[in-house]
Amino acid sequence: MSDTNTTDFTNPSTFILQGIPGLEAAYVWLSIPLCTVYAIDVFGNFTILFIVKTEPSLHVPMYYFLCMLAVTDLVLSTSTLPKMLSIFWFNSREIDFSACLTQLYFVHCFSGMESGIFMAMAFDRYVAICHPLRHSTILTNPMVAKIGLAILLRGGIFALPFPFLVRQWPYCKTNIIPHTHCEHMAVVKLACADIRLSSYYGLFVLLCVFCLDVFFITVSYMQILRTIFSLPTKDARLKTFGTCFSHLCAILAFYIPGLFSLLTHRFGHNVALHFHILMANLYLLVPPMLNPIIYGVRTKQIRDRLLHLFTHKGF
Repeated sequence: MSDTNTTDFTNPSTFILQGIPGLEAAYVWLSIPLCTVYAIDVFGNFTILFIVKTEPSLHVPMYYFLCMLAVTDLVLSTSTLPKMLSIFWFNSREIDFSACLTQLYFVHCFSGMESGIFMAMAFDRYVAICHPLRHSTILTNPMVAKIGLAILLRGGIFALPFPFLVRQWPYCKTNIIPHTHCEHMAVVKLACADIRLSSYYGLFVLLCVFCLDVFFITVSYMQILRTIFSLPTKDARLKTFGTCFSHLCAILAFYIPGLFSLLTHRFGHNVALHFHILMANLYLLVPPMLNPIIYGVRTKQIRDRLLHLFTHKGF
């Protein structure tokens, strides 16, 4: 189907991703930082996985969760960025209907998983700081595996209705999606039907996944801060807080762009479309790039192992 297709159809075989309307002339320049972001993302997260795998001292719950985060980040960025670059470089804007549903599912599934991993990491920090003597008995390897499986299942199950809801709607007049990827609401807005069910389910997932995760993370850190402030010396307080700093930075890098994107999507009707699309992309691409940098710089064990690889093995 061409971009100018305006005839009615109910079962489109393909969609057309419009990219970033209004910024077509800047695609080549936009692709440069995007490629840099993706290269850092892939190199950084694979480095984290390699270091944790090869360093026995890092085989503890905190770094197992960090490996889960690295895998999630790789999948999340890879599910969107290659197609975006093909739009920018080759004007390859067509995407198969099934491929669009698959991309939509992966984005929602792994976004939910990333949020769940941050909640699990907050729980790990809570136990380590508030109940240090019980940490090894509470967060055993089988327990970490169960938490990881629960996060995976929760993300997969909650994201599953999204593509089914998209598939059931009839589509008409246009198959052009004003976005760089198959974002849920951008797709269903093309339907010629009452899409309130899709909108309500999106809000339900927001409340039951992301808002609930933020609530538990907040509660965990309230308990952590209370324990930290009860420590007798300033040095002890700073040292203990330092073990949480990387996690807090990663949380802010994930949730702040997501919140901003959500608010502009729901309430920012006067916000330029290209700005909304850029924010949605930053939410998916910047945290996967920042997470390995944050943990690599702030975590002494990873930093020391990385320096050892560079200086002794030429990695």
